[in-house]
Amino acid sequence: MKHHALNQIFNKASFPRKFECLELDNNFRIIDTSEQVQRFTAHPEEMMLGNDIRLSFPEFIGLEDVMKSILQGQQELFELQNIRRFYENQADVYMNLYIIGEQHEKEPENKLIILIEDITERMVLQQRLAQRANEANLLSSALIAYKNYMDKVLASIADALLVISSSGKIKKINYATQKLFGFSEKELINQSVSLIIDDNQLFSNAIQHNSLFEQHFQNLEVVCRTKTKEKLLVAFSCSVIHKKIEGLEDIVYIGRDITLQRRREERTIAQYAITRILSESQSVKQAIPQILQSICQSIGWDLGELWTPSQYISQSVQGYSTNVILRCVEIWSSRLISVREFKAITWQTTYTPGVGLPGRIWTRLSPLWIRDITEDSDLRRSQPASEAGLHGAFGFPILDEDNILGVMVFFSREVQPKDPDLLQMMASIGSQIAQFIKRRQAEDALVESEERYRDLFENANDLIQSVNAYGRFLYVNRAWQETLGYNEAEIADMNVFDIIHPNYKQYCWQKFYSVMSGEKLEQIKAAFITKDGQTIFLEGNINCKFLEGHPVATRGIFRNITQRLAAEEALHYQQQNERLLLNILPAATSDRYKEPASNTAENFTDITVLYADIIGHTEIAASVSAIQLVNLLNHIFSAFDRLTEQYDLEKIKTIEDAYVVIAGLARQRPDHAQAIAQIALDMQEAIALFNAEYHQNFSISIGIHSSSVNLWEKTVNVASDMESQGIPGKIQVTEETYNRLRDDFLFEKRGEIEVPGKGTIATYLYNWAEVE
Repeated sequence: MKHHALNQIFNKASFPRKFECLELDNNFRIIDTSEQVQRFTAHPEEMMLGNDIRLSFPEFIGLEDVMKSILQGQQELFELQNIRRFYENQADVYMNLYIIGEQHEKEPENKLIILIEDITERMVLQQRLAQRANEANLLSSALIAYKNYMDKVLASIADALLVISSSGKIKKINYATQKLFGFSEKELINQSVSLIIDDNQLFSNAIQHNSLFEQHFQNLEVVCRTKTKEKLLVAFSCSVIHKKIEGLEDIVYIGRDITLQRRREERTIAQYAITRILSESQSVKQAIPQILQSICQSIGWDLGELWTPSQYISQSVQGYSTNVILRCVEIWSSRLISVREFKAITWQTTYTPGVGLPGRIWTRLSPLWIRDITEDSDLRRSQPASEAGLHGAFGFPILDEDNILGVMVFFSREVQPKDPDLLQMMASIGSQIAQFIKRRQAEDALVESEERYRDLFENANDLIQSVNAYGRFLYVNRAWQETLGYNEAEIADMNVFDIIHPNYKQYCWQKFYSVMSGEKLEQIKAAFITKDGQTIFLEGNINCKFLEGHPVATRGIFRNITQRLAAEEALHYQQQNERLLLNILPAATSDRYKEPASNTAENFTDITVLYADIIGHTEIAASVSAIQLVNLLNHIFSAFDRLTEQYDLEKIKTIEDAYVVIAGLARQRPDHAQAIAQIALDMQEAIALFNAEYHQNFSISIGIHSSSVNLWEKTVNVASDMESQGIPGKIQVTEETYNRLRDDFLFEKRGEIEVPGKGTIATYLYNWAEVE
C-alpha cells in the first residue's frame, strides 16, 4: 500500500521535485524527521522528537480521523496542497503535504509518513505567469477599446466618461457625464478640462508619466465642479490611448461620483474622533478646541465656533427680568483661510435668542443650515464672512434633553447645499457633547465638594470613610486612622469587610448593598477590629454617591460608641453606682447610700430618672466642622442645664450626646415624677427653639422610669432602654412612671416592647397638652 501511494505522488509530474519527510507514531507524535523539515513548520520551536505534530503543523488539526484511517489501512493517501507559510524576515514558502501509512508485520504499531513537497519555486513561477497574463489581458482590453474607440464604450458604460486630448481639451463625453456635471455636450466639447476638474495638472501628469499607463490603469480621486459650482469628489480610472503620431495621445477618464461615500467615511471618522476626545479629555476646556478642530478637519470645513449663554438683568416698566445672551468662547480655523478680522468681530459680537445663526439655533433647539452666509440676514457677520471668503454655514445645539448648554457653528469657503444627513449626525454629536459637559460638571462639583470638606473631615472627631463599589477604601480621615491604628499602606490594600467583626459582617453586607441599590438607611451600628485586635463599636450612617445612575462610592460617618456601651454595661455593677454618687452628691450623702438601707436616717422612697439623646448630629457633622458641631451641642446642653436648675433636679452627667437627670435622689420630693415629666416637655421645646434660631434639624429622644431609690442604678438603665427603644421626638415612659402621671398628662399606650435582658415592658407615650 505504501509503494502504491508513493507511486501516486511521484508520478504526478515529470519535473524534479523536492521532499522532506516526517515519521509519526499512532498518537501523532514525531518519531523521526529529515534535516530541512523545520523551514516548513508554523512553530519551529515545537519541532521536537516526541512532540505532537499538530503543535508545529496546525494544518493537521481536524484531520485526526483521516490520519487514523490511514494508520488502519483504510485509506492509502491524503493530500493538502498549496499551503502557504508566511514569515516576517524571510520569503514565504509554499508546500504540499502528503500523508501515507507504513505498516510492518514485525512491528506492533503502524506509522504515518508525512512527505513535505517544496513547491515554492513552482508557485512563484505560476504567480508570475498569472501576473503577466493579467497584464496581457489589460493590454488586450486597451487595444480592443482603441479599436472600437469611444462609440462602443459610450454605449456600454454607465459611469461618466471623458476623452481628453494631450492639450487638455474635452473631445468626447457620454450622457452620464452630462448628468453628473449638469453641462450639455455642446457646453463641454472643445472646452478645457479645468471647467469641471479643479486640478489642472491631472491630464498633464498623465501625459508626463504615460509609460505607467502603457501597462496599468491609474486610479485617481479628483475634486470636480458642477455647472452650479457644487463640489463633487469623483474617482477616475485613467488610461492613455496612443496615436500613431507621438505627442497626440488621448486620455480616457472613467469617473464615478464618490461624494456620498466619502462623506459617510468622513462622518464615521468624525464620530469616532469625537468619542475618543471625550473619553480622553480631563475637562471641558481641554475637549472643546479639539472637538472644533476634529469636526472641521473630518468634514473638510474651515472654521468652527462655540457659543455659550450668559445672563444679564434688564429693567422695563414691568420690572426687572433675567435675559440670556450668547457669546463666542472658542474658535478654531484652518490655515488655508485668513479670518483675523472675522474673528475679531466675532469675539465682540453677542446674540440674543432668535438673532443671528447662533441665536436662531438656540431658540429652535435644532440644527440649522445656511447655503451661503453672505445671503443671510445677519448684518453683523454676513459682510465680514464674505470678506474672509466664508460662505456655507451650519450649526447645532449642545442639547441635553430640553436643556441647552451651548451652540456650535461651522463655516466653509464653499457654497454648501443643505446636507440633512450631516445635520442629523451633528445633532447626535451635540447630545454626546452635552452629556460629556454635564458629566464633567457633576464630577467637578463632586471634586470641589470633596476638597471643600476634606479639611472638615480631617479635623472631625467622627470616623469618616469612603469606599468604592467593591469595598476598597478611597479615603479615611485622621480620626479613623488614629482609632483603628492602620497606616495608609495597609488601608490601600484593605477591603472594608476585612476589618468588620465577624458578628457584624452579614449585617454590614446587607446594609452596604442596600445603600448601593439606592435605599435610604437610618443609623446603623457596626464593630471594627483594630490593628491590635481590639473591637471598636461604631454608630452612624452611610450614603451612596451615584454618577449617571451607577453607584461609585459610599461615605460613612460614624461615632465611636465603644466607651458609651462600656459605660452602659458598667451601670450594671455597683462600682459605677459609687462613682456616679460622688459626681452628684456630697460625700456624706454618698456614703449613706453605700450603707444598708436600714441604716439610712432619711426615708428616701422613690426617684424618677430621665435619659435623653440628641438625634441628628451625625448627619449635620457632614456639613459643619467639628468645632462648630461642639459649639452647637454646647448651646443645647447649656439650655438643658438651665432647665435642670429651674426644676431643682440632679444632673448625673453628659455622656457624649446623652443627657441624664434624676429627681428625688439628693433631696426627697413627692413630685419627682411630675418634675421630670415637665422638664422633658421643656427640653423638647428648647430643641425646637434652637432649630429655629440656628436653622438646624436636631431632634431628641427621651426615656423616663420611676423606681425605688435603693434600685436607682437599675432605674437609670431602664430609662436608657426607654430612650434607645423610643421614637425620635417622643417621650416614652414605663408603666411605673405612667401610674404616677396619668392624672396630670395625656398618654398614648404604645404597648409592650422587647428590651434586651429585661424581657417585655409595657410603655406609654405622652403629649404636650396637660390634663385640665
